[in-house]
Amino acid sequence: MPHHVLLLHGLYMRAWVMRPFARMMQQQGFSADIFDYRSLRYPVSVHTAALAAQVEQYYRVHNEPLHFVGHSLGGLVLRHFAAAYPEYVRGRIVTLGTPHRGSFTAEQIKRLGLARFTLGESYCDALDGCAPALPDGVELGSLAGSKTVGVGRLLGIQGGHDGTVTIRETCCPGMKDHIVMPTSHTAMLFDRRVATQAAAFLLQGRFIHTDQNGNAI
Repeated sequence: MPHHVLLLHGLYMRAWVMRPFARMMQQQGFSADIFDYRSLRYPVSVHTAALAAQVEQYYRVHNEPLHFVGHSLGGLVLRHFAAAYPEYVRGRIVTLGTPHRGSFTAEQIKRLGLARFTLGESYCDALDGCAPALPDGVELGSLAGSKTVGVGRLLGIQGGHDGTVTIRETCCPGMKDHIVMPTSHTAMLFDRRVATQAAAFLLQGRFIHTDQNGNAI
C-alpha cells in the first residue's frame, strides 16, 4: 500500500516547480500530488481554505493518512492549515527552507518599499513571522539549507543560510526534528538527499542524522 504525500510550492512558483520533487518522492514509495496556489495574489487564509477543500476530497476516497511537504512559503500555509483544520492533519509535515520565525529577506524588501510589488499578499501572517502555533499532536520536521546562493546575500543576510532563509528562521516552535543539509533554497527541490530526508521523516517521524557508520550527515 503506497504512502500519500501532498506537496506545496513556495513564493513566486506554481505547481510545475514541484514536479521533480514529486518524482523523487515517488521513487521513495509515495504517491505524490501537488497543491497549486497563487502566492502573490491571495492572502494565506485563501490558500488555507483551498487546501482544506483538496484534502477533504482526498479523504472522501482514501483512508490512509495524507502527509505534507511544503517548500518555503508552502510550509507557512501548512502551519495555517494545521491550526485551522487539525482534523485533516492525520499524517506528518515536512517543511523545506521555511522561515517559521519570519523572513529577514522579506523584511528587508518591505523596508525598501518593494513589498507590494514583490511580496504581494504573502507577507502578512506568513513571512512576517506571525503564522499560528502548531496544534498539539502535529508532527513537523523542518529542513534547512546551508549553501549560501540566493538574493539574501544582496540584502545583507547574516549567519548560516540557504541564500534566502537563515537556518535560525527555519526553527519552528514545537517541531519534532530539524536538520541542515548542504543545499540552497531553490536547489533543495531538485536534491535527492532532501527527498530522502523528507521521506524518512514522513515515515519514521525523524530525519536521518547519521550514516551507516554512525557519522553525522
